[in-house]
Amino acid sequence: MDELFRALPKLLKQFEDTEEVREAVAFAAWRRIAGESLSDHTVPFRLFNKHLIIAVADKMWKRHLETLSGQMIFKLNSALGQAIVTFIEFRVDEDTVEAERAKHRRNLMSDAQQREIALEEITPKLRHSADAIKDDNLRYQFLLAAGSCLARKNRLKNKKD
Repeated sequence: MDELFRALPKLLKQFEDTEEVREAVAFAAWRRIAGESLSDHTVPFRLFNKHLIIAVADKMWKRHLETLSGQMIFKLNSALGQAIVTFIEFRVDEDTVEAERAKHRRNLMSDAQQREIALEEITPKLRHSADAIKDDNLRYQFLLAAGSCLARKNRLKNKKD
């Protein structure tokens, strides 16, 4: 993930004339510098003429973040290697923040849920082939990896249908 983030300045330079790319890169940089704790209370909403609009959960977060906006702008631009943001506007938009939280919760599954889904995908033939692996832990890890791969493949296939 760090390497991907380090590639953003190059991507930005290559597509600097494209508003959508600048916005996507600014949003990615915001999420990165905001960290997990702020991401629960903020959502990047729009980048327009170097003004980044951030939806916030409530007035308290708006006031708090406005005092930090100078630092946030510096961190954003430093991470991106150029002044892509000159102003951050914080707007109270509880619905947008809550929708993003709900989306994030839907995307997260517990490790136990992920293991269960992966193990459901394992066919008898695959299990039989895995029996050739003598180490129990290694066999289990192999089956989890194979099952996860199959589950993902099925999810992608179902999205297309």
